Amino acid sequence: MKTNKLKILNDPIYGFITIPNTLICDLIDHPYFQRLRRISQMGLSYLVYPGAHHTRFHHAIGSMHLMQKAVRILKFKGVTITNEEANALYIAILLHDIGHGAFSHALENNIVSGINHELISLKFMEALNEEFQGKLSLAITIFKGNYPRKFLYQLISSQLDMDRLDYLNRDSFYTGVAEGNISSERLITMLNVKHDNLVVEEKGIYSVEKFIVARRLMYWQVYLHKTGLVAEKLLGKILKRAKELTLQGEKLPASKAFLYFLKRDTALEEFTDEALKTFAKLDDYDVFSAIKEWISFDDYIISTLSESLINRKLPKVILQKEPFNNKQINTIKKQVKEAFNLTDNELDYFVYTGKIQNQAYDVTKNNIQILYKKGIIKDVTEASDHLNLQALSNPVIKYYICYPKK
Repeated sequence: MKTNKLKILNDPIYGFITIPNTLICDLIDHPYFQRLRRISQMGLSYLVYPGAHHTRFHHAIGSMHLMQKAVRILKFKGVTITNEEANALYIAILLHDIGHGAFSHALENNIVSGINHELISLKFMEALNEEFQGKLSLAITIFKGNYPRKFLYQLISSQLDMDRLDYLNRDSFYTGVAEGNISSERLITMLNVKHDNLVVEEKGIYSVEKFIVARRLMYWQVYLHKTGLVAEKLLGKILKRAKELTLQGEKLPASKAFLYFLKRDTALEEFTDEALKTFAKLDDYDVFSAIKEWISFDDYIISTLSESLINRKLPKVILQKEPFNNKQINTIKKQVKEAFNLTDNELDYFVYTGKIQNQAYDVTKNNIQILYKKGIIKDVTEASDHLNLQALSNPVIKYYICYPKK
């Protein structure tokens, strides 16, 4: 008997989501995609917002659902999109985050260096394309931005794409931060295409304004929340120490997939088929189960940091608008060194600084264009009478210092 692959999923955000065809169902069933069930959408944000346990799997399915809506709306408005192009869009948005590693952005450039999740997503897509006998070729062309119809790429990657529309609503729902709740239904309904560019009709300008403001608020309240920030930095320090010990010959308890990357600094040129297949076996479970074991390992740094993360005894973090000067940093380092009896080498794992940046809207790339009835097109910052919208296009930088509590 043939199994029915035209499934319907129940999503807490949108209700019932229909899988459009058997190819997409087969892609969802593939182990590479099923791994996303074990990758947290928001890294360690659940340490701040206890409900934020949703996964990249949720997000990918939701983004595909919104893409189906967008295609229906654009076709209704007379925009020509072939069945092949529509299906390629569904595949591209479904797989756009398949390259995320454990804890999503928290460990990006830590497990592998010099290669971001977009490049790994592309490698996964190319491997799947070979397995599915070239059926993903058009999706890959659009995903890379090489397809002549530019608006198709903008639906996948722009400042008002289906990815952003889904994650703002989804992350708002699971964190309980109402400020991120946007009207994706209205935004999609107001989409159109002009001169091969994705535009928003004039009636949708207030929804766009709310979207940009919501994005800014979600970044400061959720994505760049100082407790979530320090937890992610702590996780990075643990992984750095684990790699250091492994390269020194220490036998840290960890899964085979995790050990593969601990034993080598895998950069883009070394990201072979073997590395890709091993990466596909690595998820949040590998990392956290290893960290639990490392609490008992005979190394003060990794055992202390691991215990700090597992039991949420997080370092103190201070955020401010100005960079910390050397005097401030050295004073804190001296206090921590004396309080915890640390060497200079050990100190770098316990006291660290950096900066974070939030730019709700970037006027330099993939602008959100507003389409007026007479055919005139304006950037949203020109079209809007929202006084703060221009200000939201300016990057805001904050500086942090982290150190253990006494």
